[in-house]
Amino acid sequence: MDVVFKYFMPFVLLFCVQAVYGIDLTGKEIEMYLTGEYNRGAEYIIGISAAGGIELNNVCKLRSGVFYDKNADSSDINSFFSGKYLPFSKIPLGFSLLYIYNGIPEYETHSHSILPFTSYNTKRIGISLGANFRFTSFFGETAVFEPIISFLSYFNFINNERFRFGISVGNFCEFYAKSTTAYSYSLNTGIHLNNKFLLINELEFLQGGADGLVSTFYGLALRGGVKFTW
Repeated sequence: MDVVFKYFMPFVLLFCVQAVYGIDLTGKEIEMYLTGEYNRGAEYIIGISAAGGIELNNVCKLRSGVFYDKNADSSDINSFFSGKYLPFSKIPLGFSLLYIYNGIPEYETHSHSILPFTSYNTKRIGISLGANFRFTSFFGETAVFEPIISFLSYFNFINNERFRFGISVGNFCEFYAKSTTAYSYSLNTGIHLNNKFLLINELEFLQGGADGLVSTFYGLALRGGVKFTW
């Protein structure tokens, strides 16, 4: 409950600021997903996530969310908060700052990632590149600092008012910022039920071992959910 309060409270404050100073809310969205995953480390995992975001004056986007998953031996608690600034009206270039928390309570493991990155996103292609500054502690010991190059790119074969189908490759998302060689490939679809509801499905192939010049299949994940915008 503390995690939910901590990362969704900024939105409550922003709504209060908007009411006082007249900042325009130009977009709002909420989404929920179910995830099933199989990998070599923890075998079968099932999880649920929720996220939401707002857009201010068409130039600033704020998002936050929580994700809980569990396997036979342990559970993960993950959350994020991000801000994106779009200064150019005619160029799809954005500057983002993403904070991610990953925790495994059973092993007293806590990881905090601060990830500034730059993105160029169009309906057909997109790429994001940045640096992840990660601090990880185990069993209450001193945190270990890791600077990591982070990247994400996508290509949409189809992207229209009714349907989207594309692929992506990268080593980070909103809930996870992994090592440079722990990247994944994804196939994703989006089906517009109407102008407010979007059904989203994604099949992710997890990879590892590229630092040894050998790419190894680590696992796969299937997630599906719905996004509501207004």
